[in-house]
Amino acid sequence: MQTVPVWSLIPFVLMLLAIAVFPLVKVTEHWWESNKNKLIVSLVLGVPTAIFLIDQGLTHELIHQVVYDYLPFIILLTSLFIVTGGIHLSGDIKASPRNNTILMAIGYVLASFMGTTGAAMLLIRPLISINKERKHKVHTVLFFIATVANCGGLLTPLGDPPLFMLYLRGASFGWFFNLLPQWLFTGALLLILYFITDTINYRKEDPRDIALDDRNVSPLRLQGNINFVLLIGIVLSVAFINEGTIPAMNSDNVFMKFLREIVLIIISLLSMILTKREVRSSNKFTFAPIIEVAYLFLGIFTTMTPALIFLKANAGSLGLTSPAQFFYATGALSSFLDNTPTAIAFHSVALGLPIAGGATVVAGIPEILLKAICVGAVFFGAMTYIGNGPNFMVKAIAEENNIKMPDFFAYMYKFSLIVCLPVYIITQLIFL
Repeated sequence: MQTVPVWSLIPFVLMLLAIAVFPLVKVTEHWWESNKNKLIVSLVLGVPTAIFLIDQGLTHELIHQVVYDYLPFIILLTSLFIVTGGIHLSGDIKASPRNNTILMAIGYVLASFMGTTGAAMLLIRPLISINKERKHKVHTVLFFIATVANCGGLLTPLGDPPLFMLYLRGASFGWFFNLLPQWLFTGALLLILYFITDTINYRKEDPRDIALDDRNVSPLRLQGNINFVLLIGIVLSVAFINEGTIPAMNSDNVFMKFLREIVLIIISLLSMILTKREVRSSNKFTFAPIIEVAYLFLGIFTTMTPALIFLKANAGSLGLTSPAQFFYATGALSSFLDNTPTAIAFHSVALGLPIAGGATVVAGIPEILLKAICVGAVFFGAMTYIGNGPNFMVKAIAEENNIKMPDFFAYMYKFSLIVCLPVYIITQLIFL
């Protein structure tokens, strides 16, 4: 099995450090806001990595990462971004613990089918608007990050990017429904904890604010409903347009090989044509966020290639064998690095391990290890603001609405370490 030197992993480490550190350091914070600068970092680290791989005779691995992983990945994210960006929810209901919990539960379910980013962006502004008369609402945003922006996306490859990458590596669309017990259990625990917390805070509110909230009520209204039809088209495309159902996609014909991506592009174009401009304006829709993701992940996927080769070749020496070890190792890195490359990396580690006789194999690895990687990557994305893409977006929207959010470290010791982590540990002890 071919391997690469340890030093070839340096560009990948630097890429992840740039994503994690640059937004938090005052010297680089403003510079990092420019998508052009993100592209520069990706190219500065990615181009030398690509040259190294070609020189080492690893062109095939590089092409596979960029063409067959990165392109499908970014096209799916773009289609979800465009379609969900064409749906706008307006209106105001009573900001009671019951209503808030119901809205969050709806978001938890939607996250698996319209992506954590799509569900979060659809619901965060209405949720903040509903609670605008209340003084105690930071906890609502924090629980929203954990439930809608992260844990809710576990059930399908559409829910969270790491799951889509594992889908591309051989896990069928329907297989992810095997994670239903973990999804249900964790969601129920988080929503119960939120209801209790919100009930306590609701009783602390000024009665005058509650009375004002009761008066300012208007029906909820959805605009851009055509995009729900297009969203179903995305789900069906990912579920059924693959080599398993269409063997011709395994040919050398470029159009057949990328049939799913072509259909997703068509769906995206239809969404742009059929959605009224004022609906996207209401959502403050721009392409800047998805351009940012495209630039960053170009660098991630390129620099990640040597890391995947190294991990697969040296998997046996890392000491990871049990589902619990894969769960916490994947989770720990997903908390501080992007969870997509983390999930791919640990899948490569699992590929390098021997498979016991009689073990059920999915995506080339024991099924129980794949479950641990999926759950760890998705759930632990909520442990920090940088664990998953929507986290910082939700935080920014909350702060735009004058909600004082905890800083990077306060988020952990005030919320994720005392709320999320115990829930995840219980989930692991029961299911993994």
